[in-house]
Amino acid sequence: MAARGRPDHPQALQGHDCIGFEGAFSGREWPFLIAGERRSVSVAPRLIVNTAEAAVDAAMAGSGITRVLSYQAAEAVRLGRLETVLEPFALPAWPVQLVHAMRGLAPQKLKLFMDFAAPRLRARLMAHR
Repeated sequence: MAARGRPDHPQALQGHDCIGFEGAFSGREWPFLIAGERRSVSVAPRLIVNTAEAAVDAAMAGSGITRVLSYQAAEAVRLGRLETVLEPFALPAWPVQLVHAMRGLAPQKLKLFMDFAAPRLRARLMAHR
């Protein structure tokens, strides 16, 4: 952003170096809320990665702007290593659910995982509201 300035509209991303993350979103089409409607903006990433951690690391290294879920960049933002942009155009938060097929009794390792994961997911998501 030092070279091209802070984008003030999603279309401005077309003039920035972008880091695509093919996880929650396409690496080349980034969704935003523009004029009250969900719209995608085409970006031409200089780098495409397949993990949020790689996208965040590349952004912290100065390779460009990335799009990840808020909790995936929360620590870097909290530490001042990254900053959020285009917040007025953010989509509504996604609900998170743990879903499994229920046939008879749940296996013990599934129950243990659910007992382990549910409070941690809840705490992380609540911390970033």
